[in-house]
Formats: sequence, C-alpha cells, structure tokens
Amino acid sequence: MPSFAIVALILILARCCAELWLSRLNQRHVRANAGAIPEAFRGVIDEPTYRKSVDYTLAKARFGNAVTIYDTLVLLAVLFSGLLPRAFHTWQEQFGATAWSMAALLFVVGSVLSIPGIPTDLYSHFRLEQRFGFNTLTLRTWLLDRVKGLLLAMLLGYPLLVLVLKIVGWMGAHWWLWAWGIVVLFQMLLMLIAPALIMPLFNKFTPLPEGSLRERLFALAQRTGFPTRSIDLMDGRKRSRHSNAFFTGFGRFRKIVLFDTLVSQLSETELEAVLAHEIGHYKKRHIVKLMGFSIVSLLVAFFAIAWLAQQAWFYSAFGFTPHAGFDPASITPALLLFALVAGVATFWLSPLMNAWSRRYEYEADRFARDAMREGDSLIGALRKLTEKNLSNLTPHPLYSGFHYSHPTVTERERALRS
Repeated sequence: MPSFAIVALILILARCCAELWLSRLNQRHVRANAGAIPEAFRGVIDEPTYRKSVDYTLAKARFGNAVTIYDTLVLLAVLFSGLLPRAFHTWQEQFGATAWSMAALLFVVGSVLSIPGIPTDLYSHFRLEQRFGFNTLTLRTWLLDRVKGLLLAMLLGYPLLVLVLKIVGWMGAHWWLWAWGIVVLFQMLLMLIAPALIMPLFNKFTPLPEGSLRERLFALAQRTGFPTRSIDLMDGRKRSRHSNAFFTGFGRFRKIVLFDTLVSQLSETELEAVLAHEIGHYKKRHIVKLMGFSIVSLLVAFFAIAWLAQQAWFYSAFGFTPHAGFDPASITPALLLFALVAGVATFWLSPLMNAWSRRYEYEADRFARDAMREGDSLIGALRKLTEKNLSNLTPHPLYSGFHYSHPTVTERERALRS
C-alpha cells in the first residue's frame, strides 16, 4: 500500500475512533447526571420530560455511533477497493474525457454514493424521531424531497461542474482561481434566488397574519434598524415538531421566516426576543463574517485540489493513474477524492469553528437583551425550546466543543444574567 494511502487510512480510523470516544464520554456524563434535574431547570422541566430528554440523547448517541462506523466502512470501501479508478477508466472509454462527460461522471458517482445513506436517513426519521414524537414527515414527502433535490442538482449543479471543468482547459495552471470566482458568484446568486424560487419547492410560506404579533415583530425590526420586506410563516410542522427561526435574502428581498411550530410554542414576547437574537446576528455582521470565511475556505480548497491534482503520490494512493496536464480528465479524480477525504481533516478543526460560532451566539444574545431591555424573555424562550426539543441539558464539555455550535442553555442563561 502506498505511503499516503496508509496515512489516509490512519486519519480516517483516527476520526472514527475519536467520534466514538467522544460519544461514549458524553453518554457516561449524561448518565452520571441523570439522577436529578439540573438545578437551573428545576421548576422549569418536570421529571418525566427530563427523563425523556435523557433517553432521547442516549438513543441518538447509540444511533450516531452505528452511523459513524457504517459511514467509515463505506468510505474505506469506496477509497481503497479500486471501484473509483475502475469506474473512472470505464466511463472515460465509453463517453470520452470532455468536460460534459467528466461532469456527468462526478454527478453520477455523487448520486451513487448517496445511496448508502438512505437506510440511516429513513431510520432517523421514521424510527428514532418517530419514537420520541418529533417526526411528522411522510414517506411520500421524503421521496418528493429527494426527487426535487436530485432535479435541482441536475439543473443547477451539473452545469456548474461543466463550467468548472471547462475552465481547467481554458485557464491552465490558474484554473482554480477562476473556478473559485465562478463558484462564489454562483453561491451569491443562489442565496438571492433561493427564497423566491427554491425554498417554496420544499415548504409553504405564508405572510404572518395581521395582529399583535405581527405589529410587535415589525416594530422590533424598525426599532433595531433591520430592513425586511415581510415576515413569513413556514410549515415546518410538515416535516418535524422541531422549531426554528431565520432570515434569508439580501437587501430589499430580505425576509424573516418563523417556523409554525415556533409560533405555537412561544409567547409573543418570547418570539420577539428570539427574533431580536436573529437580528443581532445581522447587526453584528456575523453573517458577512461567516460568508467571508466560507469564501476564503473555498479558495483554499480549490488551491489544494489544483495542487493535489499534480501530485502523482496522491492519485497512486487511491489507485488512479497520475495524469499530468490541465484538462477535465486530469482534475476530475482530484475533485472527487478531495470531496471524500476533506472531512477527515476538517473534523479536527471543529472545536475552533464551534468556539467562534458560540462567541457570535453570546453577542447576539446580548444584542437581544439590550433590544428587549431585559433578558428574561429570551431565557424563557430558550428554556421552552430546550424542553420542546428534548435537548441534552448536561453535555460533556469536550463533546460539546466538537459538536455544539451553540452554547448550552445553562451557559447562555448565565451570560444573559451577568
């Protein structure tokens, strides 16, 4: 086995072992604290609900462990069985090595590699989430979602892949810089059109009815200088009883979206506090900063792909024949392999990214507290959402560092009261 193949194998197994160890650590921590409701939630969550949240956390952990092992075995089989290079060469012989052909290969391989995830996705929705009363998704809706996603990928993703691969031939050694620019522009366009053209394909959006809640939320938006053209209700109940709120779009196309489940769970004052938190992300420019980081990360990724595509040891490690030059056939394996192995490296950066995200959550919480002139409404909302979603009240700090992009409710409440 080539040296880099051994390195890749070790890194994949190391991530798998780390995931399982962190999960075990968290499960032991949850069980150790399961005897009594945490002090901060006494009088807020009753004993049966707390027991149910513990059971839900442990059930998700057990299922997550099985998925981790399953996904690792699938990834190892895909990378080291020789299937990918054989499929690549067979496809090239049958359909040629044009940008259209190589883009189609990437699309087909991506679709085939999504198949092993179907059983776990079905179990997650129709067994695990169903067992704890969260799932409202029907098999018909699940199938329609996947068909719509596939059609959108064909309509939008395939032409983008073709253009990226054509750029390789047009621009030579600097193809990655041009491809990065094209993908960034595509993402910006997608963010602009998604609220009007794509999101309605999956969910129904209706204007928030006239009344005190609508007046309260628009008054908050005006008071905090948040430009919005509408506040919509989304039929989140169509898929799950979990709840959320977000805003989407740019400029005058920006709109606020509330899950119908969220509106049914919180009081008007609490909903106002939740929206103030979301507006806080906008006013503190968190979205712009995260987009900037994403754009820079994408640039690094394209540079890495371009460099790896010229390294014989990288191709040989996974059974591909090194192919010098700048054409679709020489870059396609690098694009595919990078997509498969990048997560092995980024996993170890999760604590840094989550720490950054949690910092932004604290800032948005403080903005909401200042906008509301009190913090009790947001605390009440967070407590209710924690109860309704059966969130883990006692995660292990190390597990939280790797998996939680938000602080725990206890941490957020402590910060809001400070």
